Amino acid sequence: MKIIWLGHGSFRIHAAGQVLLIDPWLSGNPMLPEDQHDAAVQGATHILLTHAHFDHVADVLPLAKRLNIPVTGQYDVMAHWAEAEGIETIGFNKGGRVDLNGVKVDMVPASHSSTFATPDGPRAGGSEVGFILSADGHTVYVSGDTTIMADMEWIGDYYKPDIGILSAGGYFTMDMKAAAYAARRYFDFKTVIPCHYRTFPILEQSAKDLADGLPGVTVIEPEVLQEIEL
Repeated sequence: MKIIWLGHGSFRIHAAGQVLLIDPWLSGNPMLPEDQHDAAVQGATHILLTHAHFDHVADVLPLAKRLNIPVTGQYDVMAHWAEAEGIETIGFNKGGRVDLNGVKVDMVPASHSSTFATPDGPRAGGSEVGFILSADGHTVYVSGDTTIMADMEWIGDYYKPDIGILSAGGYFTMDMKAAAYAARRYFDFKTVIPCHYRTFPILEQSAKDLADGLPGVTVIEPEVLQEIEL
């Protein structure tokens, strides 16, 4: 398994011969140079979407159409896009599991919000979620945008993920200290990768508090487009 950060909450994950793009945000992403956009998505086989905020959804439809690949996510949004946009979607819901050609994906709760911007103001876009990815001998918890929540207790106990990709930038999500608390209390991670930070000055710029709060856990501060091999 290889995990590649595309900046902010966006990732490229190689697993079971597939290439998954999670919340791919290219246009306007200050962490991802424009001349690297094509490299970031080359060979992608699937897109996974955690929720509908612009910094997660802005490039999903254009990429799905250009690359001719399916989008997987919460049922309400996927059903709408399949009908309105004519793209291939895989829509399911919290508690469900789909198999993406060898990568098993379980949908789990998150605690955030999920809206689209429209000329008439924000409109609800399904609900916010996280994912559990199982492949290549690893189980990865992708928290999506979330705060600490009681659901993490059963998610950690039931799925027993060894890798956590945690939103930890603060302001819109957990900060580093809160993410460390959640990881320590609810999970038994071997590896933690923070995200949704460093993008803007308002967000956390370092994962030091996360690493300090998780002795014995490998905390990897990702660099954009650099492979993390696990």
